[in-house]
Amino acid sequence: MFAIIGACLFSVVIVLSILIICGLPLGELTMGGQYKVFPPKLRFVLAVQLALQIFFVIIILQKGGIMPLWFSQKATKIISIVMAVYLSLNALMDFFSKSKKEKYIMTPLALACAVCFWITALQ
Repeated sequence: MFAIIGACLFSVVIVLSILIICGLPLGELTMGGQYKVFPPKLRFVLAVQLALQIFFVIIILQKGGIMPLWFSQKATKIISIVMAVYLSLNALMDFFSKSKKEKYIMTPLALACAVCFWITALQ
């Protein structure tokens, strides 16, 4: 159950990333709100990050038993824990962001994702 919730919540982050890559003015939701519209070089970096985000959604679904495993149970658990730590740190960084949009929108989203990843990883 938490794997599905975590995957759905994290998919919101993926959709936001896609919209930012496409040039929509949603940059205030990330990187401290430095850019309203991301410059092309940063969009490329975000595209690479997008591939990782999709991979992590697949991993949480695999750890939750929703999809067949690509890796061993142990490797999947380790990747899930690493992602949970990453999301926990991300929520903390979002909380201290100068951007109000990042602080009030992305912090709860990252925190909810982190909780789902922690619960799923430790099952």
